[in-house]
Amino acid sequence: MTMQKTITFLMFVGEQCGKAEAAINYYVSLFPDSEIKTIEKWKAGEPGGQTGLVKRALFTLAGQDYMASENQMDHQFSFTPAISIYVNCETEAELDQLFARLSEGGQVMMPVDNYGFSQKFGWTADKYGVSWQLNLA
Repeated sequence: MTMQKTITFLMFVGEQCGKAEAAINYYVSLFPDSEIKTIEKWKAGEPGGQTGLVKRALFTLAGQDYMASENQMDHQFSFTPAISIYVNCETEAELDQLFARLSEGGQVMMPVDNYGFSQKFGWTADKYGVSWQLNLA
């Protein structure tokens, strides 16, 4: 049996619903070797979603595939820092720039510092609620 490739799936619900396309565009602008492959939107009368919201999106960040979707159903969950996107940065400048951009309008959970396990590390949730851990490789 061959293992299938895993893809991180981001579901924009609750107060984040309606922000998926903006978030995807934002993330793609931050990382080299990134692109939006497809964004499919819900059509009128289609069960399970609302017209114009993102039904399914596929995009890459630094060559890694991600998917996203959004809907207005009453879900009892949202994004949580218990799951985060971990980024190994090659330079301090890269880490500092990404941390500044991703924490803008978001919530800093661990400011950039030396925490013993890493010379330079920071943890933030962005303005869309997605959690990011940035580490100097």
